[in-house]
Amino acid sequence: MRLFGPILVLTLIEIALFITVGGWLGLGLSLLVILGTAVLGSGLLRLQGQRMALDLRQAMNGIGDPLSPMAQRGLIMMAAALLILPGFLGDTLGLLLLLPPVRHMIIAMVGRRVQMHRPPMNDPHRHGVVIDADFVELDEPPSGPPPARRSGWTQD
Repeated sequence: MRLFGPILVLTLIEIALFITVGGWLGLGLSLLVILGTAVLGSGLLRLQGQRMALDLRQAMNGIGDPLSPMAQRGLIMMAAALLILPGFLGDTLGLLLLLPPVRHMIIAMVGRRVQMHRPPMNDPHRHGVVIDADFVELDEPPSGPPPARRSGWTQD
């Protein structure tokens, strides 16, 4: 329910931009722009998916740090998705995400925000607490039915 308001506002903005920019460009050119950005977005999405898989494979082999290239590729994939969706606002945001300085700024902002919300190392309430312990292997229990136990409720 929280997303209904923003989605409604974005849809109304897209409709208003379609009417305004469509009136200025004309129907044919507007459709050409929308279809052209959709083709560009689908091509980018295919290419970035392949490159992200390659980056992940190289990182797993110990060749490099996967975080920055994967964040870059993820933002490019988001840009491609925005380009595929019809509308001038989504196309504008998608084209902005294709600019490397914009992507670097977004990654830096998200990185700072993640650092701010990270719990301190000595916080006992943080998730992922490691407990150090020793263990002792016990002998296997004998096979067969367990021995009968007295319940304490009966007298023998």
